[in-house]
Amino acid sequence: MRNDNSRNLEISATIDLKDLGRVHRLGFGAMRIVGDGVWGEPADRGAAIAVVRRAVELGVDFIDTADSYGPNISEEILAEALHPYKDGLKIATKVGFTRTGPDVWVPVGRAEYLRQQTELSLRKLKVDSLDLLQLHRIDPKVDPEEQFSVLRELQKEGKVKALGLSQVSVAELEEAGKYFTVSTVQNRYNLTDRSSEDVLNYAEQNGIGFIPWAPISAGELAQPGGPLDEAAKRLGATTSQVALAWLLRRSPVMMPIPGTGSVKHLEENLGAAGVVLDDETYAELEAAR
Repeated sequence: MRNDNSRNLEISATIDLKDLGRVHRLGFGAMRIVGDGVWGEPADRGAAIAVVRRAVELGVDFIDTADSYGPNISEEILAEALHPYKDGLKIATKVGFTRTGPDVWVPVGRAEYLRQQTELSLRKLKVDSLDLLQLHRIDPKVDPEEQFSVLRELQKEGKVKALGLSQVSVAELEEAGKYFTVSTVQNRYNLTDRSSEDVLNYAEQNGIGFIPWAPISAGELAQPGGPLDEAAKRLGATTSQVALAWLLRRSPVMMPIPGTGSVKHLEENLGAAGVVLDDETYAELEAAR
């Protein structure tokens, strides 16, 4: 049975993030509100603003973006749509990538670059302190100590409330933890890609929010007759909703951030908060790859 999207987040589980506070575990990813290749302006800026505002109307209180989305444009749209921000709304951003064209991502972890981009994010989002700043990638050409140290400094200066990492190993998480409290980790994770299982387990054991990017990707599992498709039919839901519901049940620290540039798809995705997987269906999806 489908749920009323206008009230889905009233029953969504929450998580208490270190240095940040409590948010609903089902959030919104703001990568898709910019142009193709995560580059340039969206085809319809007004539509992008409408999506962001609708997400907050439906109860989303955690939005994830990055300085590299656009670049700059995602953060600017969020500020245009939502500033002054609703009490309780947390906006996470990321630094550590520079962009040289559509679908091109180049890691830059020099301390002066990370500091510069953080200062620019403060200005674009129109805040005095960022809720959550995540290192988008550890730059392999720069000593990790330099990258982690500047993040710690930014937090001590009050320019950042909480800190996180993206696409890292357990060893890298442990190393970063020597410099600052890790609030979140953002790795690719979904029904068909569970290569970060060890990172998820570490996050759960240490009370770190785990943000799975590409959360809906399900490949052949979502094809007609596949296990995800069959589960969706039984539950009266969409395959995307079931994929997200599986993530939410998989771990209490899981924080899916499905992204879209469509209000319709946004409402569909957020409907996952009201999809309850029975034990048999969860086990079937757990076993599927």
